[in-house]
Amino acid sequence: MHMTTRRLFLGMVATLPLVAKTARAATPAIYADDGIAVDGTDVVSYFTEGMPVAGDPSITHDWNGATWRFASFANRDAFAADPAGYAPQYGGYCAYAVSEGYTASTIPDAWKIVDGKLYLNYSHRIQRRWERDIPARIASGDANWPSVLN
Repeated sequence: MHMTTRRLFLGMVATLPLVAKTARAATPAIYADDGIAVDGTDVVSYFTEGMPVAGDPSITHDWNGATWRFASFANRDAFAADPAGYAPQYGGYCAYAVSEGYTASTIPDAWKIVDGKLYLNYSHRIQRRWERDIPARIASGDANWPSVLN
């Protein structure tokens, strides 16, 4: 019986790298908790209101595998006309994490628009770290994106 348990354990350990690789390969292009991008925040509001505004669950647009919510039909229509212009960079994953070569979740309140592009971060603390050298962080993030999804 001891030998069977040992073989089972070794077989499980041997498959861990395969499971980890499979899980990592399944990282979606858009960070969307429960399929909702940016925690339901209207991404157009960052540009028009200068702050995050909660989207209305009844005003949505599906794009790039996620559902995006909006505070108004005008914002939804603006997004639908130019989703890449309003969507956060790096699929809404943490800009600092992507600059470091991995993905992490984000919060809608840790954001910055740089050169007309929206960047989100994991937390305000991580955002301050990202802001220490924004040009270098963006250059690293751009170089790492989208390969960090694999």
